[in-house]
Amino acid sequence: MVDWFVGTMGFGYKPWQGSFYPDKLPRAQQLPFYAGRFNALEMDSTFYGVPRLDFVGRWQEVTPEGFRFCPKAPREITHDLRLSATESILQHFLDTMRVLGDRLGPIVLQFPPDFKTDQRHNLEGFMHDLPKDIRFAVEFRHRSWWDETTADMLRAYGVCWIAADYVHMPKEIWRTTDFLYLRFLGRHGQFATKTHEVLDRTADLRRWHESIIPHLDNVTAVYAFFNNDYAGFSPATANRFKAIIELETEPTGTPQQGRLF
Repeated sequence: MVDWFVGTMGFGYKPWQGSFYPDKLPRAQQLPFYAGRFNALEMDSTFYGVPRLDFVGRWQEVTPEGFRFCPKAPREITHDLRLSATESILQHFLDTMRVLGDRLGPIVLQFPPDFKTDQRHNLEGFMHDLPKDIRFAVEFRHRSWWDETTADMLRAYGVCWIAADYVHMPKEIWRTTDFLYLRFLGRHGQFATKTHEVLDRTADLRRWHESIIPHLDNVTAVYAFFNNDYAGFSPATANRFKAIIELETEPTGTPQQGRLF
């Protein structure tokens, strides 16, 4: 039996007030509302810094059993320090994320487009020191990584290779762990609003589902997250994917929103 964890990247967007969240819903109630409709969330805010312990504790308290948070590692680790001399901030970040307890899913290490295979040695050293009680997933944005050598390296350290639907990058799944992690991204800023789907991505999502199916006998979980730039309104697109994989969905728009396309 494969567990599917489907959700969005971030949850506190102002345009969602009245389009996803009820118009007068207090900000403090947004996460519980979200967790009643999706069972996973990729935390984009952690990319910009380590959150306060009390914030993380509340995330754990207001979400139901079985919910998963997938935090992005701070950009200071992956972009600024480029994996060098990161022990202190990484330890602080991981200790903070452990407050989530059983709500903690894989941690995302998103590398910049100029992070190439000439950094392989640094990456191997970094992965060698990662703790075993937390799962990790990496996203590369340079084509030099796309070969079996990279897959073998990640398998050796038990790190997932993220499959991303993102502009010019290869849209492929390389299974390196007992779970899959997919990110559905769009070109930043291509939509003026984030209140409804502008593009119908159904055909693309069906192709992705077809590429996932051959792996299902060898994984225990599939994580899939959507951002607003992929089709215009990630809650609706996440629901679209849930329908394709035959999971129950909840409405994501206000009744008066009407037809999207």
